[in-house]
Amino acid sequence: MALSKSTLVLAILCFILIQELGIYGEDQHMVAAKKIDCSGKCNYRCSKARRNKICLRACNTCCQRCHCVPPGTSGNRELCPCYARLTTHGGKLKCP
Repeated sequence: MALSKSTLVLAILCFILIQELGIYGEDQHMVAAKKIDCSGKCNYRCSKARRNKICLRACNTCCQRCHCVPPGTSGNRELCPCYARLTTHGGKLKCP
């Protein structure tokens, strides 16, 4: 009986440790921590674009998928790798 009690206690302690360290379900916590104001960032990113509505639509889609928008009105893609990797069906860069 002592072996089963110690096993139960050990299992409970392991469960508590996993919850405290955030090992289990880490992806859910990461997504929650990365929420940003996509519309505000994309409004600034597309503020100098000739085709503003198209730029905003693409930027918001990319932001929602990547949880990141590079700073500035153009360039700086290396600061947001996911944003820089997204492409259209034709192989062109999707994100402005």
